[in-house]
Amino acid sequence: MKRIRVKINERWHQLDPSMDLLGLRDRFKPDADLIIYNGFPKAEAIPLQDGDEVVLIRRGEIPSREELEAQMMARHTPGVHERVKKAWVGIAGLGGLGSSVAVALARVGVGHLVLVDFDVVEPSNLNRQQYFIDQIGMSKVEAMKVNLSRVNPYIEVVGHCVQLDPENIPHIFARTPIVVEAFDRADMKEMLISTVLDRMPGHVVVAASGLAGYGPNNTIRTERIAQGLYIVGDQVSAARPGQGLMAPRVGIAAHHQANLVLRLILGVSDDEL
Repeated sequence: MKRIRVKINERWHQLDPSMDLLGLRDRFKPDADLIIYNGFPKAEAIPLQDGDEVVLIRRGEIPSREELEAQMMARHTPGVHERVKKAWVGIAGLGGLGSSVAVALARVGVGHLVLVDFDVVEPSNLNRQQYFIDQIGMSKVEAMKVNLSRVNPYIEVVGHCVQLDPENIPHIFARTPIVVEAFDRADMKEMLISTVLDRMPGHVVVAASGLAGYGPNNTIRTERIAQGLYIVGDQVSAARPGQGLMAPRVGIAAHHQANLVLRLILGVSDDEL
């Protein structure tokens, strides 16, 4: 009897054509609470067809490393996922930019993140930063490690609750060929960029400048400024009364940074940023 191919939790299986959807669940994951059949929740004994896709979910269950790897690989394609999984990225500052970049890269599956910030979560941070109200008072490094573990518990997250300076930057970011600059202060931005470019040959800085307020989306842009240096933002909009740092525009800039990091990991030409 000719068998049919059915994708179950992102893996293809050869099945007897007489098997229905409930029989599939009973065989592969009998404790599943939810069956997603070709993109829709179903709970009936539907006959299976060649090429069907089924996701079996037990509510609250954390997928194994192998299951999550298979699902991410199916979304990214194997070659892309392998390069992303092996990558090391440093993030200097875990405020509105850095916390959003960290979450985006964790969701993509970047395998190793080095996070640095000396600050704690304050109530005023919650208007744009990726923390929760019950984390007020926690160090941003520890809070972000907790949050990223809920996104992807299988990536490596190294945290440093310190203030960066020209002496510790080369050590802390030694393994991260890409460093995301995500500071608020101009002097700290300049210090990080200068240190990496002057003392860390081969490293790349993805920095940001000009993202305050609620100006037009498309004025946020990515530019290659020099060898090893990219700037995201409009390079004009600074925080001032009536033009604070707000989640939507900060998020646009952060995701410009995260997408550029991904392109750099994958070796995509920067001719079109």
